[in-house]
Amino acid sequence: MEKLITGRQSHIQLWSVVLVSFVFCLVLLCLDYSVLPSTKNGVSSLVYIFSDALNTTKTTQLVAMDKPCETTAPPAMFTGNKDKIQVEVQDVADQQYSSSDWKREDPCSGIGPKVENPQGVLSDRSWFETNQFLLEVIFHQRMKQYKCLTNDSSLASAFFVPYYAGLDVGRYLWGYNTSVRDSSAYDVVNWLGKKAEWKRMWGRDHFFVAGRIAWDFRRQTGNQSDWGNRLMSLPESMNMTMLSIESSSWSNEFAIPYPTYFHPSSDSEVISWQKRVRSRKRRYLFSFAGAPRPTMNDSIRGEIINQCLASKKTCNFLDCRFGGNKCDTPVEVIKVFRDSIFCLQPPGDSYTRRSTFDSIMAGCIPVFFHPYSAYAQYVWYFPKNYTKYSVYIPANNIKDGRVSINEVLSRFSKGQVSAMRKGVVKLIPMVIYADPRSRLERFEDAFDIAVKRVLERVEKVRKDVKEGKDPSVDFAVENHWKLKLSGIVGDHPLDQFF
Repeated sequence: MEKLITGRQSHIQLWSVVLVSFVFCLVLLCLDYSVLPSTKNGVSSLVYIFSDALNTTKTTQLVAMDKPCETTAPPAMFTGNKDKIQVEVQDVADQQYSSSDWKREDPCSGIGPKVENPQGVLSDRSWFETNQFLLEVIFHQRMKQYKCLTNDSSLASAFFVPYYAGLDVGRYLWGYNTSVRDSSAYDVVNWLGKKAEWKRMWGRDHFFVAGRIAWDFRRQTGNQSDWGNRLMSLPESMNMTMLSIESSSWSNEFAIPYPTYFHPSSDSEVISWQKRVRSRKRRYLFSFAGAPRPTMNDSIRGEIINQCLASKKTCNFLDCRFGGNKCDTPVEVIKVFRDSIFCLQPPGDSYTRRSTFDSIMAGCIPVFFHPYSAYAQYVWYFPKNYTKYSVYIPANNIKDGRVSINEVLSRFSKGQVSAMRKGVVKLIPMVIYADPRSRLERFEDAFDIAVKRVLERVEKVRKDVKEGKDPSVDFAVENHWKLKLSGIVGDHPLDQFF
């Protein structure tokens, strides 16, 4: 469930946990680099770590893995010359932090403490109190367990830069000047630009993950009042690919799912949960979990809440406005969504919501009100035919009072609802992040899909270079929503947005 973190107090409470987690991660990174096998002749592998890259004292460490390299084949996702598809981890460490407020957080996995009392709503295992802004840590831990790592940068097809961009800028979004907000971003790109690996493709084979929305990294001016930092406006960043929980219209940004509360450690757990939500009898036609945005003139949340309250027998409303916020509790969130056929997902502080993925976990059909909330975002994950898993109601129709949500959703037949629910349940493995301490064998999760697509993107650039084409064409271009939406199927009134 999305969290409205606009107040100074909430900001400090969040980072008291996040920053301590980062300290522990940095320490453990130097102690344990156990990496699953590469495929180079079955020889034991090393992980090439650039340690403390942004500090004044820079050291390079080679740390042997703690078990012999197995001869397991690369993942089935790969085709062609598989032994060449390897990723080098460049560990660009941010500055270290300190805090004494440590609360049950797993210091390195990023998935948070286990849900201790699932109350029969959740399965007994693999549910965690995961913070929606810790994607960078989760992704980094998964990358360290990736099958195709190499210590030889000459063999690498792509370079992962685990710079925790969201955790960095999140400390300074409120009350700090632009030089403070931009400092680490400049340090990172300056350091990368000096590396020999960068000069191979001038960064177009580099990618990183940002655990906040793209708007936080796209400040265009030096005005102190403008939001965010300039990370993605820097020339070097134009040559990298950014994966974030919400992208902008730039073509070198791609949205990947928000972290949910479910981090399974085996295929059987995924299958069991899918069966559970597929067979669930649902009491409500639709539900909404959230709070109004009275200061945002274009927000339709107030109208949605009013319609839900007026349809008490068919709509379930989880109010996120008041103290003891149940919207931050996995059990309460999933309980609402598992009992609903449709789950309303209007924009909040930005176009996207973590709630979208929470509802998918519960087998609830998402209802969107703007194409930027999903259709133009998660193009690697959601079917191009949006009617297979969701419903679209234009926000203007709600704002103008022309549409009754209850009436629109009531028109779907049992057969249509059943087909959409099957589509939603089918998405579950694709939008989860498996427990970093284990591995799924049958399913590709959100991490697997992201890395696969990045490698395809880099390979296309490499092919263009070989053919004498300009690799910068369409690599980092603004106003490419339409490109991201290309090939979408269905009678969808998208042209009004472009």
